[in-house]
Amino acid sequence: MVSISDVISIVVFPGALFIIAYALYCNWLSRKTIARLQNRRGPMHTGPAGILQPFADLVKLLAKEDITPSAANRALFISAPVVIFALALSAVFVMPIQSLTNLYAYTPIVSFEGDLIIVLLICSLIVLNVFLAGWSSSNAFGAIGATRVALATLAYEIPLVLLALGPAIMAGSLSINNIVAWEVASVQNFIAAPSIWGLMLGVAMFVGFCICILSLLAELEMRPFDMAEAETEIVHGWQVEYSGKKLALLVLGRDVKIVLASALLTSLFLGGPAGPILPPIVWFILKTTFCVLILSNLSALFARFRIDQMLRWAWQYLTPLAVLQVMAIVALSGVI
Repeated sequence: MVSISDVISIVVFPGALFIIAYALYCNWLSRKTIARLQNRRGPMHTGPAGILQPFADLVKLLAKEDITPSAANRALFISAPVVIFALALSAVFVMPIQSLTNLYAYTPIVSFEGDLIIVLLICSLIVLNVFLAGWSSSNAFGAIGATRVALATLAYEIPLVLLALGPAIMAGSLSINNIVAWEVASVQNFIAAPSIWGLMLGVAMFVGFCICILSLLAELEMRPFDMAEAETEIVHGWQVEYSGKKLALLVLGRDVKIVLASALLTSLFLGGPAGPILPPIVWFILKTTFCVLILSNLSALFARFRIDQMLRWAWQYLTPLAVLQVMAIVALSGVI
């Protein structure tokens, strides 16, 4: 029997409305950060310090004309933005944020053994739908962007999955909530009794955190891995034919994906929303904001790679480092 509190948790907090609002905040934060690094001001006028600009942009897109090309595969072209947004939103439901009924608990809306695999599967399904969105538009630029998405997937999906397995191996669980609980217990144990093995594990986890950030930059199609959009080359790539409400869903879905990526980093490497004194929601916002700042800084500091450079770089460096990191964690799990 579904209770009122369950409905509120899914719809309001920490569910859909909160996630969407926080996604718009992350959009604003990313734009302001990148603007500062590029000696610009970023959003300024809509709301205090321009914080309502992402919401205004969303409303503007919803009011614009919604065009479906006559040559496009109509079913795929229309459904892809809805599916991308829905998949990203549903994946965030698995992330521990905060319990509605307990101020100092962080039980996810949905939690079960193996939910980490489901989140990684959803990330792959999002990429598949991005490919279908570009391919179904029957536009040459859209097809090139879709092809680049498929090629990029071969580069970053494998290291991303390997890196997610490291914390799962140490925690002995494929549940994200259990991984967070293990991280909290490990930090407490290390503070109580520091050891060289605990320090080595921390170094291995830090290396995994850094590689995971690079993999998620590619997952989010942020510079220097935005070859699939490449406005100066292929006119926004796979999104070139989208407009109006469909483009609004794609933009909002991208913002929710940023929340998902930041929450995944936080849950796997930063102890989730756990922390002293403050409620979990405050720690969740602080930690995910930290992750968004890192992603935005890297996006602003580097020029775009070519697709062949990305593939070579990922297979020569990211994947071997991810394998070594997992091997180190497996070795340490037998010692600690």
